[in-house]
Amino acid sequence: MPQPAPLDTTPSPAAIARRIDRPLVLVGLMGAGKSTVGRRLAAALGFAFVDADEEIERAAQMAIPEIFEAYGEPYFRSGERRVIARLIDEAGAGCVIATGGGAFVDPETRALILDKAIAIWLDGDLDTLVQRVSRRSNRPLLHERDPREVLARLKAEREPAYAQAPIRIASQPGPHQRMVAAILRELDAWL
Repeated sequence: MPQPAPLDTTPSPAAIARRIDRPLVLVGLMGAGKSTVGRRLAAALGFAFVDADEEIERAAQMAIPEIFEAYGEPYFRSGERRVIARLIDEAGAGCVIATGGGAFVDPETRALILDKAIAIWLDGDLDTLVQRVSRRSNRPLLHERDPREVLARLKAEREPAYAQAPIRIASQPGPHQRMVAAILRELDAWL
């Protein structure tokens, strides 16, 4: 006798959304899918979506690679922290915020996110990250460098910071909706 198909155990996004009392902040390395998955997660929950990198560029009236080149990474990280603090304060519950890959590594920014938001680490394997970042040329930390080498180093350096996020999701190739479902299941269990 054939076995019945397993029931979908993904909780209702609306039921989860009602229990969320602060912004959801996606963290992880470049290429992990924070912006793409963040948009879909926000849509599933009926939340607003904000990309912190886009907000930084709007506030600075410069592209991120231009900020890095003109002022350096420490200046960029300071501005990034101020923008993320503003986004968290303005957003409240009902918002998904995608951050840049280095944001959660900064101790002050990480403390702010852990205190006032729910951090979700999208943890990608190296092959997936390399494949994804090769599609775009606007990554200042990869400019004229071997993406695999840079990402391997960043992954090793940054994982202890990312691991402080209360929710970790493996970012894998395939439909982004699968990652959204995984986030919803983990959120449901964590809340």
